[in-house]
Amino acid sequence: MSSREFQVPEPVRLRAESLGTQGAKWVAGLGASVDYLERRWSIRVGSVLAGGSESLVVEAEFENGTSAILKVGLPGSADLGMEARVYGLAAGRGYANLFEHDSSHNALLMERLGKPLASARLPVAQQIARLCETLSDAWIPLDSPSGLMTGAEKARWLAEFIIEKWQFLDQPCDRSTIDRALLFAEEREDAFAPESSVLIHGDAHAFNTLLVPGQLSHESRHKFVDPDGLFAERACDLAVPMRDWSAQLLAGDTMRLARERCQLLAELTGVAERAIWQWGYVERISTSMVLLEIGMTDEGFESLGVAERLCDA
Repeated sequence: MSSREFQVPEPVRLRAESLGTQGAKWVAGLGASVDYLERRWSIRVGSVLAGGSESLVVEAEFENGTSAILKVGLPGSADLGMEARVYGLAAGRGYANLFEHDSSHNALLMERLGKPLASARLPVAQQIARLCETLSDAWIPLDSPSGLMTGAEKARWLAEFIIEKWQFLDQPCDRSTIDRALLFAEEREDAFAPESSVLIHGDAHAFNTLLVPGQLSHESRHKFVDPDGLFAERACDLAVPMRDWSAQLLAGDTMRLARERCQLLAELTGVAERAIWQWGYVERISTSMVLLEIGMTDEGFESLGVAERLCDA
């Protein structure tokens, strides 16, 4: 039994607590898991890194001095086997390179990248532009789903998740807001077309978009980490920049600002605005429910506040 203990970041702690006994057992066993992985992969582990809500992420180094990142996922929340599949399909294009995967410990050892795009404190429009540049690299055509969830399956899953959590959380917003999300999810499910689907990250936000080593902070080459992994239309990935930066949307005419953001995403990527808008709305509602469930209530109600203002669009 390892005596090593890890102080997990608050979002990870909250997520683990939401899983009850399973989450508590994972936290208690992290020291032993990391000790094992250090021996197996001949690495030395360093400091815990912030970011994310479903895994312990720590600095690591090989015996030859090569830097890496060790990630140990929370069972029942983070499926690192699926992440490993995405990294394998991408083979370094738009994504971090994968060095090792241990399914028994739900762990990955991967390329260490630089600072997240979010840390550059750029205006939102510039962050969106860099996200879209990185997505253009990462949207890899696939001949088949390759074991990934399809866009149709994702839309259906989101609809079921939204109504379940809305009821479980004692209906934290009007039913009309939920009904609009369900309607949009149904349309995106029906719109799924394998011939126009690509490898989708699924959670391409500014904290998951990291600077490639050797780049300066004002340069734009980045790679993604922490993929969910989908086989879907490109608009599915653009849901995340539509969902994020809620405070900016609430600070003015929310409908106008959201429409302008949607238009910008469409111009940068060539993707239809209707699909971007619908995926973004559904993603906003589902993420709001997650935030409320794990106790991040301020963020959850802020996001729902945007959705309620956009409900009639």
